[in-house]
Amino acid sequence: MQKGTAQKDGYTLRALHCQNCNKKVFHPGDLEELKQFQKIRDKEFRVKLRMVGNSYTISIPKEIIHFQEETQKEMEETIRMCLEEPEKLSIFFSKRLRKLY
Repeated sequence: MQKGTAQKDGYTLRALHCQNCNKKVFHPGDLEELKQFQKIRDKEFRVKLRMVGNSYTISIPKEIIHFQEETQKEMEETIRMCLEEPEKLSIFFSKRLRKLY
């Protein structure tokens, strides 16, 4: 078996790939993290919009923050937010840049 990676739902999963039978075996830790993400992704959170000074605020549920372990270390820093469509607001926890088309 040969070491490699595979993409699923935006995740890079470590995998072993058999050249003969074309079977892939994924790293159990990566699969567990993907499973946790899918649980949160499929859940709809209802949050309140509040006025604080001249700005509106929302609360981000603990489940989402706890999933973002790397973010917990950097919570005092700002996060990125953009209005992608008239009814779609996106919040980015990582510093990774993405292209807007």
